[in-house]
Amino acid sequence: MEPRFNLMANELGAKIGKRFYNLSLAIQQSSLPRTTQELVMLRASQINGCGYCVDAHAKDLAHGGESATRVNLVAAWGESTVFTEAEQAALALAEEGTRLADAHHGVSDETWDQVRKHYDEDQIAALVYLVAVINAANRLGVIVRNKGGSYEPGAFESISN
Repeated sequence: MEPRFNLMANELGAKIGKRFYNLSLAIQQSSLPRTTQELVMLRASQINGCGYCVDAHAKDLAHGGESATRVNLVAAWGESTVFTEAEQAALALAEEGTRLADAHHGVSDETWDQVRKHYDEDQIAALVYLVAVINAANRLGVIVRNKGGSYEPGAFESISN
């Protein structure tokens, strides 16, 4: 399957894409650890089946120095010993916030309590927005059939305001 549509080659698509990127940039510049951000984005992308996003976030994690073991175990984070309690709380929020249609009550109180235990108010705000934004990005990628495999780390840094 070939990609259906290049959003960034369309004038309106590029205009909206730059705004979308600016939202992502505000999250990236928050005090939420960058590794946690990438782990969350990778997990949501795996759940949503966005090949391009899985490729991008796995490569960005590796490029940032994460071990192959940690990157490979994101899909099974709950059955792994390589993530901190704080990372596990963020991954649980990502998973429950992504699987809203599958979860009777959305994000559980237990998960929320763990997030509150490990993150401050600004980090929680960034984390909640991050889960929403990566889910939107995943949907864009899946709808237009962006394929994984060609991402180069840092590719989004060239997008300007």
